[in-house]
Amino acid sequence: MRTFTDTAGRTWTLALTIDAAKRVKSVLDVNLLELEAGDPPLLTRLGTDVILLCDVIFALVKPQADAAGMSDQEFAAALGGDVVLAAQTAFYEELVDFFRKLGRGDLAKAACAQRRMIDLAVARIETRIDRLDLEAAIETTLGEPSTNSPPSSESTPAP
Repeated sequence: MRTFTDTAGRTWTLALTIDAAKRVKSVLDVNLLELEAGDPPLLTRLGTDVILLCDVIFALVKPQADAAGMSDQEFAAALGGDVVLAAQTAFYEELVDFFRKLGRGDLAKAACAQRRMIDLAVARIETRIDRLDLEAAIETTLGEPSTNSPPSSESTPAP
């Protein structure tokens, strides 16, 4: 079991069990036990669709939310960016642990690889953004002359 805390300070426990997987399937028609299914595969969709990921996480914690009298909208309202990241990390750790214990090392490795791929993609994009010369890009886009161009003929005195 893994936990994360929402913006209101509530702690949520993620536990991937067969019961939880059945609940996710009945609520969202998403089968967490078939990570490779679909086009793109479910594992890829979970890594790229934050709303789907948060819906899956809500379905996993639904008994806790029901006990607290909380709707999925109220749950989502307490998911800031930092909470989504913490929930995503907890989800992937729980997924890996579940498949390892099930004897499906292949699916555990796939979940680990997906998480690493997300981290690497974010790091690579951040590096590319850091390397951008924004002033040059704006000048190129707007067609403004560079500061190295010769002065216009109007500012040059006549001989």
